[in-house]
Amino acid sequence: MNLKEKIIKERIPAHVAIIMDGNGRWARKRGFARTLGHEKGVDAVRETVEAAVELGIGYLTLYAFSTENWNRPKYEIDALMRLLVRSVNKERKTFMDNNIRLMAIGDLRNLPPKSYTELMKAIDDTAVNTGMRLVLALSYSSRWEIVEAARILAGNISKGTLKPEEITQEMFSNLLTTASIPDPELLIRTSGEYRVSNFLLWQIAYCELYFTPTLWPDFSKEEFYRALIDYQSRERRFGMTSEQIRKPKNR
Repeated sequence: MNLKEKIIKERIPAHVAIIMDGNGRWARKRGFARTLGHEKGVDAVRETVEAAVELGIGYLTLYAFSTENWNRPKYEIDALMRLLVRSVNKERKTFMDNNIRLMAIGDLRNLPPKSYTELMKAIDDTAVNTGMRLVLALSYSSRWEIVEAARILAGNISKGTLKPEEITQEMFSNLLTTASIPDPELLIRTSGEYRVSNFLLWQIAYCELYFTPTLWPDFSKEEFYRALIDYQSRERRFGMTSEQIRKPKNR
């Protein structure tokens, strides 16, 4: 039995999020420029998206570029932005052929004009698709989106249209960039780092975390399957006891 056959289809997570880490180290280990690692990482994205579509996963969110990444050398940022435009254009037909809807979260206003325009065009073109939602986190910071939501609430209180005691978790969630997206059930991080790096901090409150030493350019369908198999081996209790989870529901 291969790895894919071990996955229980009825227990596949509706939303998987991935911190794609290790492109630079992959390149450095081979004596290449960091930018070549990013280009190689696109192949891993393609494999992962294909695997997610085949399994029927509803949402796949990829941490592609963080707010902190703007502090990297300009040549690397420029290369990443060119790669974004090239990849979006190249994969547009694949999105349409596979009924994939492209989405993006983050402070997209900071993207270079050409990158922003091409991204928005791809998002508009695929808006008619009803299959998997591929969500790119670009210029994204969880602390940024939480502060933005807090500012909106504070403004409404200041205007007298909202009372502090009326604020609910649902109201707050609806002000985040992920308002139309269910919380992830599985978060994967590659490259052997054990942190979440300012990614979906509010949304991963009850998410299962999976860490792998594999550098992102080497991440394959098999690696993705291993993460899902590990996820399905866990007992998700959401604050309850094991006995409560296992107790048959009254009919």
